[in-house]
Amino acid sequence: MNLSATLLLALGMSMDAFAVSIGKGAALHKPKFREALRTGLIFGCIEAITPLVGWVLGMLASKLVMEWNHWIAFGLLLFLGVRMLAEGIRGNTDEETAPAQRHGFWLLATTAVATSLDAMAVGVGLAFLNVNIWLTALTIGCATFTMTTLGMMIGRFIGPLLGKRAEILGGLVLIAIGCEILYSHYYG
Repeated sequence: MNLSATLLLALGMSMDAFAVSIGKGAALHKPKFREALRTGLIFGCIEAITPLVGWVLGMLASKLVMEWNHWIAFGLLLFLGVRMLAEGIRGNTDEETAPAQRHGFWLLATTAVATSLDAMAVGVGLAFLNVNIWLTALTIGCATFTMTTLGMMIGRFIGPLLGKRAEILGGLVLIAIGCEILYSHYYG
């Protein structure tokens, strides 16, 4: 794979994380740039690791991974999306409760894993090509870091416009991405 193909692959792999990070940024109360960097770092690291895991699995048992990765991603995204929808619909009954300033690490990590399972599947495919998997994984991680950080900052400006609906929108985006993964696996 040449450099332009690697960059396009990395950009494509980061789009799910970008969409999710806009919702994450919108759900917070004016997240600081530091929080956007933290989120980008978590997503970027996980997105860099998953193609490596996929590459190793591709060397070991690609058929099994390819048969189930879409269902795992769908299940995780559905769970997280429904959780965000419920929180958005439930809303704060006490107006004095301050909006969240930061997402928990495990919530971000779970979301990052769910959105990076496609990168794991790509890693499986890369196991059969003559590529520098380390450079490719690093490029995917850097692109995801950049796009997630950007998405969080975009969400910062969208959030006040949407209010609690931002969390509902974020949940719908997660569910839509999960459905798109299933659809593209069977019909794409």
